[in-house]
Amino acid sequence: MKKELKTIGYLPDERPTTWKLILYAIQQVIVMFPATVTVALITGFQVSTTIFASGLATLCFILITGKKIPLYYGSSFAYLTAIASMCAAQGFVKVDGILPTEAIQYAQFGIIMSGLVSVAAGFLVKFFGRQAVEKILPASVTGPVAMVIGLTLAGNALGDAIPAAGSAEPMTALWVATALVTLLSTILYSRYLKGFLAQLPLLLGALTGCAFAAIVMAVTDISLFRAMPAGALEASLWKLGDGSIFAVPAFSLPKVSLGAVVAIMPVAIATIPESTAHMYQLDIYVNDVAKKKGSNKKYNLIDLLDRNLIGDGLCDMISGLLGGPAGTNYGENISTMAITKVFSVAVLALAAVIAMVISFFTPLIQVIYGIPLAVIGGLEIYLFGAIAAQGIAIMIDKKVDMFSSKNIAVIASIMVIGIGGNYAFGGNIPFFGMQVPCVAGAAIFGIFLNMILSIGEKKQAQADAE
Repeated sequence: MKKELKTIGYLPDERPTTWKLILYAIQQVIVMFPATVTVALITGFQVSTTIFASGLATLCFILITGKKIPLYYGSSFAYLTAIASMCAAQGFVKVDGILPTEAIQYAQFGIIMSGLVSVAAGFLVKFFGRQAVEKILPASVTGPVAMVIGLTLAGNALGDAIPAAGSAEPMTALWVATALVTLLSTILYSRYLKGFLAQLPLLLGALTGCAFAAIVMAVTDISLFRAMPAGALEASLWKLGDGSIFAVPAFSLPKVSLGAVVAIMPVAIATIPESTAHMYQLDIYVNDVAKKKGSNKKYNLIDLLDRNLIGDGLCDMISGLLGGPAGTNYGENISTMAITKVFSVAVLALAAVIAMVISFFTPLIQVIYGIPLAVIGGLEIYLFGAIAAQGIAIMIDKKVDMFSSKNIAVIASIMVIGIGGNYAFGGNIPFFGMQVPCVAGAAIFGIFLNMILSIGEKKQAQADAE
């Protein structure tokens, strides 16, 4: 029986054997890579720099939080519009998909300043207690925010899983087939595999999808694999020869810009509910694994919320200092841990090191660039849906009263603003001349609505008790 319990999973302070550790870490890299690189591609930041920054920031986060919180720091989609608006206002345009170095440097300053918002929130928790933040960010807010984050990414998942209209019919059919093979195989692996293999469904799903794409290429001569953009190495600080083997990422130093601060800094407010929701998720799932393993140790991860928020802010500063986008701890990686039951901090640390190594070696970047978009889309359907499902888990675990008119109003408003803003306005809600990201708008409105509806609640509860 003891031997069986050991296969249930790994708790934050547990370390798998070396070869398992490597495989788990590779899986976490694969999971974080699509979103992190996508943010870099959309914003025009350097991909190799972004990957390195995410790895270094993750290592720093682990140290800042005392090696107690298993989270991976990656690039955040919340900042896309802010960076784009800053560049448009200052007349910067992308060349071959990459922003001019000066534009990245200005954005870096805004990203560094945005880190102060999360740090301030962390100190608020530290000095006034988690209860102070829980009043502002109860489960009725963090739960639906997590759901919105997952569901607003649904379009990205399907956009990757299904090619754009106008693609050749054979290509479309094979693309969708590859995405379905990836999705279904990943689901079947997570549902039916036992023991160690049950902890690697996403890695095995990605390999299955790539194998199917390879068969398709061999039979039909239609390749779904991708090539690294030609201009990806141009801004490298140093290359070995032509850079085809080894190239140092394009690091840059920030430049002071008030416009960047105004555009980027407020967006950090949206990442606080997201980060808080992630801590609730971790607390639920880690303690569930501890209980199933028969451990008497209680992992009160939510009590480390202050360290988490401070760590998030400092990691934004670290990424911004290097030339990477602003980020957050990743729901995709949490979903992976929830599915696999592997919450080992050592796994996340090794994943961070692997990401940093990848950023220097061109062939490794080419391999990851080569993963078919259809395979990534198949994985994203499962992962983004899992993020949304975990939002429901938060509300169930915290016993949110779904018959309360206050809770219904808050949840309904967050869901409609968050998801409706994505459908109606492409993710950014026009508001008094500003373009507010729908996740940020939904979170901020939900926070204020909850605070307003909570006025007099304590007195009413006392009156009812009397």
